[in-house]
Amino acid sequence: MAETERELQLLANRFQDLADRSFRQNMFTFTGFLSLAEQDVLHRAAAKAGVRPSLFGGAEYAERQMARFGDPEELGYEEPFPIVCLCVEPLMEKFAEDFSHRDFLGAVLNTGIDRSAVGDIFPEEKRAYLFCTDAIAPWLEENLTRVRHTRVRCRRVEDVKDLPGPVLVYREEHVASPRCDGVVAAVWNLSRSKSLELFRQKKVFVNGRQMENNSCQLKEGDRVSVRGYGKFFFRGEKHLSRKGKPVVGIDLFA
Repeated sequence: MAETERELQLLANRFQDLADRSFRQNMFTFTGFLSLAEQDVLHRAAAKAGVRPSLFGGAEYAERQMARFGDPEELGYEEPFPIVCLCVEPLMEKFAEDFSHRDFLGAVLNTGIDRSAVGDIFPEEKRAYLFCTDAIAPWLEENLTRVRHTRVRCRRVEDVKDLPGPVLVYREEHVASPRCDGVVAAVWNLSRSKSLELFRQKKVFVNGRQMENNSCQLKEGDRVSVRGYGKFFFRGEKHLSRKGKPVVGIDLFA
């Protein structure tokens, strides 16, 4: 994962190279799976270069996403994202433990692959569903054989529509307005100063873009992620409180 300024600049250069190659060779080019910080670099670099890559993470609710450079209308053909979904499950379920996201991610990275080859991982008690590049899928199918002390196998999931989605907890919060800083403070019961500090620390992302403007107005359907706290979908204003203040809906990722 790119984090330092130098790494982020190198990543921006890499995006530019992919965009240039797509244009010169009339072909689609793809990145690996990008973190939120890397997606923010992508958006900035793409705006500067005047290109509009598309992003997809294997499912509409995936946070880590892959970027594709190339316009199907201009190229005259379509090419799907090279993403495979794998189900990681124990060989003997009745003897298996319940695992966390960290358990599965650690087991995946212990096979020696780069983090950019793997997208979101969705644990479900004793198993998990993960997205990865099609190039690395055979490696994981052969080498991901253990999570902690439990022997596991990987199988491909052909229809991702059947996957269990994320667990969302609906809440309603009283806010002064749908400003991002106010909603973030309400969701995690933070003081205004603490909420503002998160923006200054560049920990708040809206739809994959780092949000420096704490006063931005959230729109229905926006996905807000705050490093160290979690993420939620903003569901818009639902009604007014008895004091005439907005009450907004939130789908919080459990």
